[in-house]
Amino acid sequence: MPGGAPLNLRSFLWRGENVFPDSEIVSRTHQGIHRYTIADYAERVRKLASALEQAGIERGDRVGTFAWNNHWHQEAYYGVACMGAQVHMINLLLPDEHIQHIVADAEDEILIVDPVMLEKLEGAYDEEAFASVEQYIVMGDTVPETSLGPVVDYESFIADGDPDYSFPQLPEDQPAGMCYTSGTTGKPKGVEYTQKMYWTQVMSLMTSQAGIKTDDVELTYVPMFHVSGWCRPFTTIAAGAKTVLPGPNPSAEDLAMLIDEEDVTVSAAVPTVFMDLLEYARETDVDFSSVRYFTSGGSATPRSLMEDYKQEFDVDLISGYGMTETSPVTHAYEPKPGMTDLPEEELFDLRSHSAGLPIAGLEFKVVNTDGEEVPWDGESLGELWMRGPWVTQEYYNAPDATEQAVTDDGWFKTGDIVRVSPEGYVDVVDRMDDLVKSGGEWIASVEVENAVMGHDDVVEAAVVPVPHERWDERPAAFVVTRDAVSDEAALRQEIKDLVAESYPSWWVPDAIRLVDGIPKGATGKFSKQTLRDEYVDESVIETVAENAPAT
Repeated sequence: MPGGAPLNLRSFLWRGENVFPDSEIVSRTHQGIHRYTIADYAERVRKLASALEQAGIERGDRVGTFAWNNHWHQEAYYGVACMGAQVHMINLLLPDEHIQHIVADAEDEILIVDPVMLEKLEGAYDEEAFASVEQYIVMGDTVPETSLGPVVDYESFIADGDPDYSFPQLPEDQPAGMCYTSGTTGKPKGVEYTQKMYWTQVMSLMTSQAGIKTDDVELTYVPMFHVSGWCRPFTTIAAGAKTVLPGPNPSAEDLAMLIDEEDVTVSAAVPTVFMDLLEYARETDVDFSSVRYFTSGGSATPRSLMEDYKQEFDVDLISGYGMTETSPVTHAYEPKPGMTDLPEEELFDLRSHSAGLPIAGLEFKVVNTDGEEVPWDGESLGELWMRGPWVTQEYYNAPDATEQAVTDDGWFKTGDIVRVSPEGYVDVVDRMDDLVKSGGEWIASVEVENAVMGHDDVVEAAVVPVPHERWDERPAAFVVTRDAVSDEAALRQEIKDLVAESYPSWWVPDAIRLVDGIPKGATGKFSKQTLRDEYVDESVIETVAENAPAT
């Protein structure tokens, strides 16, 4: 009969090992810098898979990871998934009660733990929630003192594994991975990824113009516990690229050091990471000469940040888009033919107002509140719906959430409000829950934030809705400045004038508060819910009431 082998990750591991055996994997760990080749890596992956099988892990069982980005974690990605189990990457920055819910809901049978995160896991431990866990494996060759048990070090665990272990030919609908949403509006929800979902996502990342190529040096900076590390740990092996893993709690200094010493060409992270790196680079001598591009995703990337990287360091900072439910990448910025010769100002306009084009294999549409598709005119707003081989069709153990998010014909409703240009570039205006609904009209908090961050003295800014008697809601901005401010009133007026240059007067924030830092969630993005709960006090509400437009 016609057709080929099932789509699964085993083929990517085979390619990396046999075609690019000498490509290097560099890992910063709690024990120092570790280096080995893809050939070495593949042998250890097979030993891990064999050892897991010897420990009783069967097809469909879940092996949890609680770790930063290192070579042990990278081995678990392929080792667990290719033997037929699911690698469940637990976000180690979540609050204890969410970790308890996640472990209990997923019913993890083994937890592979970074030793630097043992204390955090011990604090989250709950006998009932962790009842399914039969074994703890600590990354490294020793076991620190711990209350968890039974426990073994990773090197001892794989010591008797078979280096010639033969991976099964798995069906493409076999679950291979699992992540949970960050739980900003309730308990985290689980999303399972099949072999096919990962395979198609990796292929799309390798073939896109901004993808990972064989001659790249990829710094996997986005946490591997965050949506499968945006699938980059799978993709680097498939591409045969050199992989650099930044280890525990990496700082801007760590990132700069690895870029310089390892000649990094590509990396990806949330915008706040690149903000911190920019501030560090301005104060030190960072060598960006090897960099081909950086990808910023997870939240909107300010135009000013893109301009600063290009103008000060000749680095292209481009945008991407995706979510936990889409494995995760669905859009990436790239200029269409004929656009590369556009003036720099027009290119920055395009970059800063676009999450990019849909990557190959994905369909999307934009739907208004009446359920009708809106035109691609660069103005009409609606909710982004997506469908494709790596877009989920259900939440794990959450039928009600599935019913709300997935249509009968397979469209996933993202909850993001967007507009689309005639050329197909998607501009993510805001999360539906973060829009400011003023007088029956929408104000896009993300666009106002980007305008505020265009001020030379502003490092970070977040805009949230504040209740108002007449207009229902009005915008308030919380701002972090680079240095101490001598005249706060003057700065507030400058910020208001800056917003008014690009947007209607009724979009201008009625309250602007200077704060020491914007609270961030478990993925490094601004936590709008925390801002609303902890920063919007009576004084902010009174300021908004005093300054809101009369008409």
